[in-house]
Amino acid sequence: MSFSQFYPLLRHPRTGEPYIQLAAPYERIIITPPRREDVPHIVAILNSDPVKRWLDGLAFPYLECHGEDWVAQTKERSEAVLHELRVAEEEQPRGPFAAVSGCPVSCLRGMNDDGTDVYLGAIEFSRCNFPDVRDKAEQERLTSRNESRKTGDPEIVWCIGYYLNAVMHGQGVMTCALRTLMQTWVIPRMGACRARAETIIGNRGSIRVLEKLGFGIMDTVKIHKIEDDAVAASATGQ
Repeated sequence: MSFSQFYPLLRHPRTGEPYIQLAAPYERIIITPPRREDVPHIVAILNSDPVKRWLDGLAFPYLECHGEDWVAQTKERSEAVLHELRVAEEEQPRGPFAAVSGCPVSCLRGMNDDGTDVYLGAIEFSRCNFPDVRDKAEQERLTSRNESRKTGDPEIVWCIGYYLNAVMHGQGVMTCALRTLMQTWVIPRMGACRARAETIIGNRGSIRVLEKLGFGIMDTVKIHKIEDDAVAASATGQ
């Protein structure tokens, strides 16, 4: 097989998008960049009680304009990574693999027999802004240092965010999807060595996903808000 900087991305036969396919028994699920037509599905999922109750920091109600903004921003980041890969393909056609600034695929889709697919959820990897650090000056210092690190730097701290349609909860889908992206892209292509995630206390499903991936709870932070009191747990793995 000839070398490609795009490996292990595949090309969607219908849309031309890059995608990563999950392994059995989830082989009918793929991960692609977002599409404009995803917006109504994103809005429905993020306004459903089994999902929104465990998400912090999102607008509620989550409106189409919010979904449109997320799709536009995420597509832009995806295109930036694909551009990096095209440049690397020209400059390093025989390798080695080039480090890139992010993951070009983020949206989980269930494939139908007729070639169409259904939007299921999303996974994001972003440079951490340390939301648990309550001292604003220290948070800004840590965030600035993290943002200043060069692509591929193993000292970059990555934050993981994800959600899944409630009908798919409890089936191991998110564990498989996260493991797949981390093993095939985030670690080998982004050079990630340090990653963390935040989850609301009581969200046993999300905590189990992270524990299966080797994460452990490092700290528990009580966050007081105007609307109510929220308690967040931070899970970190490296």
